[in-house]
Amino acid sequence: MSEHSNEFTTIDESHPAAEEVQSDSEESAMAQESPKNSAAEIPVTSNGQLEDSHEHSFNRDLKCSLPVGLGLSETKITSHGFDSTKEGVVEAGPFPGGRAQQKSGPVLLADEVKNPAMEKLELVRKWSLNTYKCTRQIISEKLGRGSRTVDLELEAQIDILRDNKKKYENILKLAQTLSTQLFQMVHTQRQLGDAFADLSLKSLELHEEFGYNADTQKLLAKNGETLLGAINFFIASVNTLVNKTIEDTLLTVKQYESARIEYDAYRTDLEELNLGPRDANTLPKIEQSQQLFQVHKEKYDKMRNDVSIKLKFLEENKVKVLHNQLVLFHNAIAAYFAGNQKQLEQTLKQFHIKLKTPGADAPSWLEEQ
Repeated sequence: MSEHSNEFTTIDESHPAAEEVQSDSEESAMAQESPKNSAAEIPVTSNGQLEDSHEHSFNRDLKCSLPVGLGLSETKITSHGFDSTKEGVVEAGPFPGGRAQQKSGPVLLADEVKNPAMEKLELVRKWSLNTYKCTRQIISEKLGRGSRTVDLELEAQIDILRDNKKKYENILKLAQTLSTQLFQMVHTQRQLGDAFADLSLKSLELHEEFGYNADTQKLLAKNGETLLGAINFFIASVNTLVNKTIEDTLLTVKQYESARIEYDAYRTDLEELNLGPRDANTLPKIEQSQQLFQVHKEKYDKMRNDVSIKLKFLEENKVKVLHNQLVLFHNAIAAYFAGNQKQLEQTLKQFHIKLKTPGADAPSWLEEQ
């Protein structure tokens, strides 16, 4: 056993020298066979490590073959011994002897460049918060739990305006019905007058009687058309007052009521925060709530002032318009049923009403098809 172990030891010790001679010959042969392949020239020393003289050239060639997309500006690859635990480790670091590459840093956005998506998201967030607060305020008021800001004088004027609008709409509807019925009656009287006139020509024994009735019906039809013009003018003026002037004022009233709800909602939030504790966490919230409350208070005051001004102008305009229209309606109806044709025509001239020529607005036969 001892002989065999000594022999094995002797062979082990003499092996490195032979291996060195063989490796040197192999290196020279490989260099002659492929002189252009520098990456293959990796000589190994007797202890299994890379030679320092060839390590840099190998790393340079490997660096050039790396794709740019890896984002490694400079890379160094080292190889350790066979007994090392860090065999084949790739290290990132400055490469000696290599060309310096331009490094690109992070792109910084300027302060003035804003993201539209973030702005929209912020607007949606504020709108959602405002909607939530207003909805909560409305529910609290309906349940009788929340307080409500009330301007008694202004609220009374708004209630009167809404009540008057309903009554004016009823008058407008009745006047339109009267106009439709009067138009049918005038149309019938005109047809009846034509029939009497035709019979007056064909019936000699009743020529005068048919003639009188024909003239009467035609006169009534003419006066009816004059009265119809006055009634339609009255309807147009009241319709403008109700559906445009009053409706515009009521639109401002709706905006005022929305501003009032927002004002009360933010006022309630501020009151709740003021009742709570005051510490480092709540003080910024109270300050922000105070600012929002002030903004909505100014908006509420502005809308209340606008409503008051519009109500004042509306009342003046309403009195003026209705005064003229009621006088026109009364004089025209009285003159028509009194048979006073001159007074009826004078009434229309007084209000600068021009009657339309019968059949002027009649549709053509193509439109009737």
